[in-house]
Amino acid sequence: MNISISGTGRAVPTSIQKNSDFLSHQFLDEKGVAFSNDNAEIIEKFSSITGIEERRYAPDEINSSDLATEAAAKAIAASGVDQETIDYIIVAHNFGDTPAGSCQSMALPSIASKVKTNLNIINPNCVAYDLLFGCPGWVEGVVQATAFIKAGMASKCLVIGAETLSRVVDPSDRDSMIFADGAGATMIENTDDGGSLLSHKTVTYTSNNEIDILNYDQSYDPNNKNNYIKMKGRKVYEFALLHVPQAMKACMDASGVPIENLKKIFIHQANMKMDEAIVKRFFRLYKHSAPENVLPMNIQTHGNSSVATVPTLYDQVINNDLENHSLEKGDVVLFASVGAGMNINAITYRV
Repeated sequence: MNISISGTGRAVPTSIQKNSDFLSHQFLDEKGVAFSNDNAEIIEKFSSITGIEERRYAPDEINSSDLATEAAAKAIAASGVDQETIDYIIVAHNFGDTPAGSCQSMALPSIASKVKTNLNIINPNCVAYDLLFGCPGWVEGVVQATAFIKAGMASKCLVIGAETLSRVVDPSDRDSMIFADGAGATMIENTDDGGSLLSHKTVTYTSNNEIDILNYDQSYDPNNKNNYIKMKGRKVYEFALLHVPQAMKACMDASGVPIENLKKIFIHQANMKMDEAIVKRFFRLYKHSAPENVLPMNIQTHGNSSVATVPTLYDQVINNDLENHSLEKGDVVLFASVGAGMNINAITYRV
């Protein structure tokens, strides 16, 4: 059985929010106290660590389901699949459709159902559901699609990651500068002449208070009673460096492919320095140095769009839209992600 990514698509908002746009923000610490550093210094340090210079925000009239639909339509067109033959639509996200000016998620109906409606898919046997798995949601959606296909429950699955995190960031929190909006989609199917999913690995850590590293909590501004996405950045960094390389290695080992044959690593675009450190540690487990140009990155201009980062990045590279990065048929790549849960997953895939 040949589980293949037969089509990809992305939706990247055109509205650009630069680092300089945060100069007028009032940043507070967890106790609601203003930092002694001025914003220019805070932003410069932020950029040096994360690599982010700008990020994309969806316009007010566009929501996560709209971005998901746009990316999905492109993936369907690229695959050549008749959309009425799709067995599953799986949409990974964290906060659903959140109207501009509100941090209240619209949980019902599911984004997947909205995407099916927007695409005008009539077939009732096309099952649409949402997946909540933190930033690794799209990777886990591909794992689920693979299981459905191998079990004979499906032959074609549309897997999407979509997010509008700009709607759920605390304006008084420095971490608000990390997050962004976007969507990426892939058609997963059993084909004779496409690529091949070789192995996967998923783990969840909850026993040492990992569950609190990323959560939804009150604003740092005592006058703001809303809840927002919250992140303990140092703990995320330490957790990721300790556990992600090991999960990636378990996945790579299960593929049977020598590490020397790994062409690219598509890792969740969370933090440039963290991602680079993870990849270095991963190759160190094989007593190798990380090859030059193995790590495509778009966080500099796209920011962190959570579940959308990996499929968006892959779509860029597979379509030769990212400078200095390309893929050829037969190349082996590794997808990997880490996020709220705390969840980690990885997939090896032969293009």
